[in-house]
Amino acid sequence: MAGSLPRIGAAEFDGDRLSLPGTVAVAFLADWCPFCRRFEPEFVALDPGTAYRRVVADLTSEESPLWDRFRVEIVPTVIVYRDGREIFRRDGIAGRGLARRDLEAIDAAARSP
Repeated sequence: MAGSLPRIGAAEFDGDRLSLPGTVAVAFLADWCPFCRRFEPEFVALDPGTAYRRVVADLTSEESPLWDRFRVEIVPTVIVYRDGREIFRRDGIAGRGLARRDLEAIDAAARSP
């Protein structure tokens, strides 16, 4: 999938990214998922300015340890972390994925004080 955000797999995923000061939204996506392919360009297109960082965690391998580590049961899933703590989570819905209103909720959560 194309995108201009950092895309990291299990080998590159460093939990320290999540514990840095500030807010980071992590989209858990897989190339084989049609809902992820539709969602990723919209996630990339968000204009966060300096409010928060975004990254894509690659779950293309169904054997990736990221599935269990972050309790991801369905993709796409987005988790927002602030100062290393999970503050918001939006799991995709089977057969539907995530919609525009989900993206707006993710963006609002990441921007909230």
